[in-house]
Amino acid sequence: SRIPALRYLQLCQGTARASTVYPLDMAPDSFDDQYQGCGPAMKEALPGLKRSELQKNPVFAEVWPKAEAEWQKLGSPVSPLLSPDQAIAIMASGAPDLYNYFNGNVSVAGRSPQEYRDNFHFKTLHFLLTKALVTLRATQKGQKCQSVIHLAGYKFYATPGDVVRFGQFAPSVDSIDGSVSVPTVFKVQTCHGADITTFTGFSSILMVLIPPFEKFKVTKIIPKGEKVEIHLDSIGTYSKYNCEWLKGGDSHWDHHGHQHSLSHKAATTTPATVAIKAIVQNNYIK
Repeated sequence: SRIPALRYLQLCQGTARASTVYPLDMAPDSFDDQYQGCGPAMKEALPGLKRSELQKNPVFAEVWPKAEAEWQKLGSPVSPLLSPDQAIAIMASGAPDLYNYFNGNVSVAGRSPQEYRDNFHFKTLHFLLTKALVTLRATQKGQKCQSVIHLAGYKFYATPGDVVRFGQFAPSVDSIDGSVSVPTVFKVQTCHGADITTFTGFSSILMVLIPPFEKFKVTKIIPKGEKVEIHLDSIGTYSKYNCEWLKGGDSHWDHHGHQHSLSHKAATTTPATVAIKAIVQNNYIK
């Protein structure tokens, strides 16, 4: 059965390190591609890329079919998304094991084009989630910006006026129980996050997914002893990368999904790279 949101929150808090404080910044190593102007070309490349990553990435290979099965149990909702794969990608992102590993990789894959090309084996999921959020936002324009809460299992520091990004896909909710206790509570005004509640199977909680490339200004810091509350207001987007996969390079997948000249260096994550985790998230995958 699904793990209730609060219970999953408590499980994730077990790995929190409140004694360590991390800077909140522009997440300069994040892979932040918005795929502007190359959606059709990426869609054409996707089948081969997906096949290759399902072979290369055991976590992705394990979670994807489970996410597809869970999505089918929900009645296979697609609208207003453009494809079943976009919906399944949202569902897959709710699997804690995949989420932490995926976002840890998103946070460092932008170190260089080579890092993205050779060591980031979530290109399919990143593209599908990014385009899904853009599609959902286009249908939710009436909502304009939304006030949400994002929780982190680490303590962050920042200064009012700082410009920052999460640099990862950051699930957030509209409200939390007063008993929830985590090192950092972000109160966020997001204008580029999208409501993904329809695709979570947990309708009692409004879930909004904030993209890695949304840019915020720090408006308020409220110290609370070992904890902190940080207020963020959206001020647009920033991406260092655009359509990076289609630029080619020394290593690539051909149209059959075969991988060439691939470094076997394992992707690594550290506490800092996985610091901003979606610890309020449901376990959508049974």
